[in-house]
Amino acid sequence: MKRTTLLAAIFTSVLGFSSLANAANYQVDIRGAHAFVNFKIKHLGYSWLYGRFNKFDGKFTWDKANPDASNINIVIDTASIDSNHAERDKHLRNKDFLNVKKYPKSTFKSSNITFDDAAHGTVTGEFTLHGVTKTISFPIEKLGEGKDPWGGYRAGFVGTTQIKLADYGIDYNLGPASTHVELELAIEGIRL
Repeated sequence: MKRTTLLAAIFTSVLGFSSLANAANYQVDIRGAHAFVNFKIKHLGYSWLYGRFNKFDGKFTWDKANPDASNINIVIDTASIDSNHAERDKHLRNKDFLNVKKYPKSTFKSSNITFDDAAHGTVTGEFTLHGVTKTISFPIEKLGEGKDPWGGYRAGFVGTTQIKLADYGIDYNLGPASTHVELELAIEGIRL
């Protein structure tokens, strides 16, 4: 009985190690500007206002043999918001919106990733913005992976979600058409 338990423990350890051995860690390619955190929100219901966060960092783990074991962790510098209009960005940084002095970082840390096929899945995790943390889920797409011209190996993904600003304590009245903002996370990572 003891021998069977010991063999089972060894077998489980070996299997666990082999699945971890196939997983690879990736650094989000911010140096080469091959990753983006973008947003858009309706302006009065007449048009879209587009923007991005210029400073962020992150890592992810990817194993194409076991994609559901993947994870991602992103940290965004909220003061780096850029809507291509200096005065508007100043307003977005103040207490009416992001309050970047009090909340300098926004984060996303996955808790679960499930792929339906080789390229499409859903990521769930904790998103923190304006000092409020909520669990969100959104679809993701694997864009591709492979060797790059400089001897490295890369993988790229994109995901889009929509959040209600009031859920994160941002209740500045922008009108009924502008209660939600769409966020896009487009990442290319370099295998470490």
